[in-house]
Amino acid sequence: MKVLITGCAGLIGGNFCKWLDPSIEIIGVDDLSGGYRENVPERVTFVHADLTNEADQKIIESHFPVDYVFHFAAYAAEGLSPFIRQFNYKNNTLATAFLVNMAIKYGTKRFVFTSSMAVYGDQEVPFREEQVPRPIDSYGVAKYACEMDLQIAAAQHGLEYCIIRPHNVYGPGQNIWDPYRNVLGIWMWQASSGLPMTIYGDGLQCRAFSYIDDIMSPLFKAATESAAKNEIINLGGKHETALNDACELVAQVTGWNERTHLEERHEVKLAWSTYKKSVDILDYQENVPLKEGLKLMWNWIATQPRRERKAWDSYELDKGIYSFWKSIAVS
Repeated sequence: MKVLITGCAGLIGGNFCKWLDPSIEIIGVDDLSGGYRENVPERVTFVHADLTNEADQKIIESHFPVDYVFHFAAYAAEGLSPFIRQFNYKNNTLATAFLVNMAIKYGTKRFVFTSSMAVYGDQEVPFREEQVPRPIDSYGVAKYACEMDLQIAAAQHGLEYCIIRPHNVYGPGQNIWDPYRNVLGIWMWQASSGLPMTIYGDGLQCRAFSYIDDIMSPLFKAATESAAKNEIINLGGKHETALNDACELVAQVTGWNERTHLEERHEVKLAWSTYKKSVDILDYQENVPLKEGLKLMWNWIATQPRRERKAWDSYELDKGIYSFWKSIAVS
C-alpha cells in the first residue's frame, strides 16, 4: 500500500505517519509553515513543498499514483481567517483542488479529507452530519467548498471520498507556538512562558476536545472501510467542556493559574458534535480523558526547544481586527 499524507509535519499528519504500519509506503508533503521537520518519521519520503506552487505540484505529481490520499494540511486559524481571506482560500481551497485533480487523474482509491466543525456555523448543538452547513467565517467557507468539490468529483469522476469533521484535536506534536489557533496549545505556551492564560470574552464557549491518539485508527478506517465510502463523519469529542473549565484543567496540570479575559471575538458560542456515526463506522473510542491528555501534552512540551513564536508581519485586512492580534503584528 502507498499513501500520500499532506501536513505530515503537523499534529495529525506527523502522528498518523508514526502510527501507520511500517509496511505502508508513505509520501509525506508539508511546506513547514506550521509543522516541524522533526515530527516526520525517517521512513517517510518527505517532500518539502507548497501545494499551491506550480513547480512544487509537479514534484508532488511525480509520486503518484497512490492508493489513498490523506489530506490533513490546512491553516486552521478559524478566527483569523476573515482577516487573511486570500491566504485562507489559497492555502485551504486551491491546495485541495490540486490534490483532487491528482486523485482523479491517477485513480486514487479514496480521498480522506479533514474538514472542520467550522462548516456548521451557529446551529443547534450537538452538530449532526445531516445539518446543512452555515459557516460564519472564511475558514468554514473554505472547508465547505472543499467538501462540495469532493462530492462533485465523486458524482462526475467516481472518486471515492470520506470527509472527516474533527473536534479540536490536541496532544504531542501540536504547534503551541502559533498564537492564532489551538486554544489548549496557546494556554500551555503561555503557562510555560510565565504569561497569563488568555480567554476571549466570558469563557462560557463550549467545545469538545479529542486526544490525538484516539483518532488515529478511525482516520485509517476512513480510507479502508467500505461503509465509510462517500460519507461525512464527525470524529471525536464525546464530552463538551466550557473554556473556563478547560482552562482550569490546564492550570491544574501546569501549576500555573494566572488568567486574563480579553475582548470577545466573532465565533460560535456552542460548538460540539454528535459522535455516533464515528463509533458505528470508524469504531471511534475515547480512551484518553481531557485532563489525562493534557498531562501527556504538558510532559511532551517539557522536552521541546524554545521555538520562535509565529507572527504575521501584517494582515490583509486590519479593519475590525482584535487588539490582541493587532499587538502581535506590531511587535
